[in-house]
Amino acid sequence: MILVTGGAGYIGSHCVLTLLKQGHEVIVFDSLETGHIETIETLRQFGKLRFIKGNLQNLSEIQTVFEDNNIDSVVHFAAFSQVGESVNNPQKYYYNNVYGTLNLLNAMISHNVNKIVFSSTAATYGEPEYIPIDEKHPQTPINPYGNSKLMVEKIMDDYDRAYGLKSVRLRYFNVAGADIDTNIGEWHEPETHLIPNILKSTFGSGKIFEMYGNDYETKDGTCVRDYIDIGDLVDAHILALKYLNNGGDTNYFNLGTNSGSTVKDVFSACEDVTEKDIPVKVMPRRAGDPATLVADNKKAKQILGWTPEKSLTQSIQTAYRWELKCHNSL
Repeated sequence: MILVTGGAGYIGSHCVLTLLKQGHEVIVFDSLETGHIETIETLRQFGKLRFIKGNLQNLSEIQTVFEDNNIDSVVHFAAFSQVGESVNNPQKYYYNNVYGTLNLLNAMISHNVNKIVFSSTAATYGEPEYIPIDEKHPQTPINPYGNSKLMVEKIMDDYDRAYGLKSVRLRYFNVAGADIDTNIGEWHEPETHLIPNILKSTFGSGKIFEMYGNDYETKDGTCVRDYIDIGDLVDAHILALKYLNNGGDTNYFNLGTNSGSTVKDVFSACEDVTEKDIPVKVMPRRAGDPATLVADNKKAKQILGWTPEKSLTQSIQTAYRWELKCHNSL
């Protein structure tokens, strides 16, 4: 039985969907602060799923989950993840992301569960010293969100040495797309991610897409990011679980495509997919946005046997179908 924390959220729910389709029994533990019960109800159609509403900041709640269920491994997504909010309210991020994870790890140890796949982030690297970024790049986060994830990575190293708890940390770059069958998709309130915000500007609601900065030292002046499809990202989690189940040691991997797209590239691709002229307004740069972030993904390819297969256009196509469904247009 696999415990998925944060399984009602965007990435967690897509991982749960794949696990259920593969025949695994899954428990989702989620506070529903940013996840959605409607997503859980959709996921129930695909296999044996148990949902428990709870908060990792409450140790007794997560301890009870382990006491009542025969859990053999954990995939840990539950976290707050908005960079700007983390700067304004670091207490929220350290208490939830770090203290909450400590409670989870302590519950695992007390119930002899020693395998966890952790949702980490490229934000642990901070400002890039070179591109593409490999796993040897210094980890010097520039915001509390990145700090909270790096703290957890360090804790996991210590817990491996002291208690034999094996972890795989997956450092995401930019995630995009939705379930290919449009059962679930990206659903944030507020939405801060680039592709859904561009697509939401196509529905004639008066929403204008805001493009932050067009004076970066890139090919067209806009930021370059590495976009990985949600399906490819989930595949890496499945392979990470397999790696741990086969006796793999604690490890960490970048998840990206090894190539970058500018904001203008993404905007043009969204116009091509939607066949619409999308309203856009150029805004000043946002503080802390590096010009370029691209992953070196060779390590994940070599050790996990993982290869991203979906193109940016394919990610936008599934994301758009999901937005059409949400707007009752599909």
